[in-house]
This record gives sequence, structure tokens and C-alpha cells, in this order.
Amino acid sequence: MQYVGRVPAPPLDGFIDDIYCLTGVPRHRRMNVPPMPSAHLFVNLGEPVRLWDSDPSVPPAVFVDGWFMGVWTRRFLIEYPTRVRLVGVHFKPWGISAFVGMPATELRDRWVPVDAVWRRSLDRIRNRVGDIASAAETLRVLEGELRSRLAEAPSRSLALVRHTGGRLETSHGVVPVGTLADAAGVSGNHLATLFKSHVGVTPKRVARIYRFARLIVSVDARRPVDWSALAQTAGYFDQAHFSREFKEFTGRSPTEYLALRRRFPAERGFPPDRGPMPAD
Repeated sequence: MQYVGRVPAPPLDGFIDDIYCLTGVPRHRRMNVPPMPSAHLFVNLGEPVRLWDSDPSVPPAVFVDGWFMGVWTRRFLIEYPTRVRLVGVHFKPWGISAFVGMPATELRDRWVPVDAVWRRSLDRIRNRVGDIASAAETLRVLEGELRSRLAEAPSRSLALVRHTGGRLETSHGVVPVGTLADAAGVSGNHLATLFKSHVGVTPKRVARIYRFARLIVSVDARRPVDWSALAQTAGYFDQAHFSREFKEFTGRSPTEYLALRRRFPAERGFPPDRGPMPAD
């Protein structure tokens, strides 16, 4: 499966990590996806995609067209068709708020059809990109759609969340939330309220996800792994806490995760395989 992605031009890059195309035969049909610091838009141009929540009380979903996903605080499972063709967006955790007219809490830990958010727009998007063979041209069309939907003047509250979230991003979640609130000139409770509105979760939760993401993408399964050193570098100073969070986010212990990675090595230069892992 081929991954072609790029960072969009300003001002979209302040809200989006990358836009991308996935095409071809997947190496692994079923992928276990841990919480990662992003929200998503998928426009499916191929066969149906299936999704399962790690919470067994949530029914699975099948998407033929497209769907939004907010920030996820638990893992989920995605099953690709035998041949994949989709275009997507990795929003920064706060980024989706600038493109949808709804509180981010309504997208947290949920997959929502595109037309439920951008009403009567999915067919138009699919028709514009459906017959384009070039990945570069497909990304140009998607970038144009996003640019047309970006709020002309993001609210002051979103600007504050974006600035504060940027510090969490660059520090990989290590900056204390109290320090962020003091620097922003607001109370911790007020900052949490703003993050819930624009991200869907509190800044403390965002910090946890950034910290875990830093750790998981630094694992090199081809070499011996010093979990204690990796955990400390990522900001985990309590080994028991690290082990609990790792199991919560991946469904596996660090040892089990490493064994799986060694059985199914990640493809170099293929971003989707750096966090998600094959569902054994």
C-alpha cells in the first residue's frame, strides 16, 4: 500500500499535520490503533472500511463513503478492504475545531459520517477526486476544500488552545498543565473547559497522548529496547504508571508489543505503521 502525504500550505498547517492518499493492497488488513495526538477526516474512494471500538458496548461501524473522527482516548481497530483507496487528513488535536461547527466533545471517541458534519458535501468531494489518478492532484483538491472551510478568523478561545496545544506538541506533553495555564493567564479549570470545547479532552489528557506518542514512535524493534530509558525520556518517571498506561493504550504489555513489532516490522517511511500495529 502506498502512502503519499504532505503538509498543507499556510494557514492550514497551523491546524493540520498532513493530508494524504492511501492506495493499493494493505500489508495488514486489520490494524490496532492506539490513542494518537490527532483528529481525522477520511474520504473513502474504495470498498467499505470496518471499525471496532475497544469498548465492547459500542457497536462496530461500516463506512462506504467517509467519516470524521475526533481525538480518541482509547484504542480502536480498523479493517481495510483487500484494496484500499482513500484520502485523509490528520488534524492537530485542536485543528478540527476550525473546520466543523460543533463542539469537539461530540466527536471525541466517535466516528461520524462526513455528511453529518459537512451536510450534503461528501458526494461533491468524492466526485471531484474520484476520477483523478494523480495523488498530487487529489491532495490539491482536498486542500482546496479544507481552505474553503477554514474559519476566516478563528475565535480567541481557539487561538489560546492552539498556542497552548502547540507547547504540548513541541514538548511532547512534558510541560505541566499548571505552567501552561499560568502562561495563558487563565485558571486551570478555564483552560480545561476551552480544551474540551476545541479538542474534546482536557490538556492533561492531550499531554498524556503526546507523551505516549513520543515513546511509541521511538521504539526501534530491530534493536534491543531499554524500556526504562525510553519511558524516562518520554516523561514517565514511575515504571508502574508507564506499564499501566502502555497496556491501556495498546492492549498489550511492552514485551508483548515488542514481540508483535518484531513479527511484523513497520515499513520504513510509512507513517501509518509507526503508531498503529497489526491486530494479531
